[in-house]
Amino acid sequence: MEGAAPSNERLGFGKMGYGCEHYRRRCKIRAPCCNEIFSCRHCHNEAASMLKNPCDHHELDRYDVKQVVCEVCDTEQPVAQVCTNCGVNMGEYFCGICKFFDDDIEKGQFHCDDCGICRVGGRENFYHCKKCGSCYSVSLRDNHSCVENSMRHHCPICYEYLFDSMKDTVVMLCGHTMHHECRDEMMRHEKFCCPICSRSVIDMSKAWKNIDEEIEATVMPEDYRNKKVWILCNDCNDTTEVNFHIIGQKCSHCKSYNTRTIRPPVLPQQ
Repeated sequence: MEGAAPSNERLGFGKMGYGCEHYRRRCKIRAPCCNEIFSCRHCHNEAASMLKNPCDHHELDRYDVKQVVCEVCDTEQPVAQVCTNCGVNMGEYFCGICKFFDDDIEKGQFHCDDCGICRVGGRENFYHCKKCGSCYSVSLRDNHSCVENSMRHHCPICYEYLFDSMKDTVVMLCGHTMHHECRDEMMRHEKFCCPICSRSVIDMSKAWKNIDEEIEATVMPEDYRNKKVWILCNDCNDTTEVNFHIIGQKCSHCKSYNTRTIRPPVLPQQ
């Protein structure tokens, strides 16, 4: 009957059968910036980044998308969830604000009004930290160091913009954020300090105990035993005067060896 709503069977036709490496969806988008058709904004941005002339490099603004092309019937039309011609859902999940379509609803997509973009993982599992400026796991509510707009920066390892990255991110003890995989790669190379502020990113108490034992077993030459040095602790920001040792200087306040010398010892004349 003319004007009847499409059947559930028709809405689901082709589900998970179309899309790109980034999303499963039954439509493509027309990029308003260059008037070309792409599977998604990430496909557009990757193609734009490969242009020979750097001046032509640009990113698609998701909010500016006005037209989509149905993958099932190839009909171009204004942005909407259901194709006006063949009646299929162009995305099981649809956000009219972000102009975002995705058939893989197992991701738990949701739109965050404070972030202004769609997130994945289930709305019930996240909350928006207004100071950090992004959605975080509910396990971090009142349980992390806030850094203003910490997610609106680039990952200090790979330099990809974190706020709308598709990769998992992690909040370190200092409150700075980076990609989870970048943090793991950093630690595989035995780098245990935040690349931004130098604070330890994990509990290092066992490592500090090992250094204590190594220092105890390493006797300094007599001329150096009473030498003092001023240090700044990267973990607690305290400044203290301690005994100089070739292996490391221990913070008197938090007992960390993640320290740096700010006033060197006066060494004996040769």
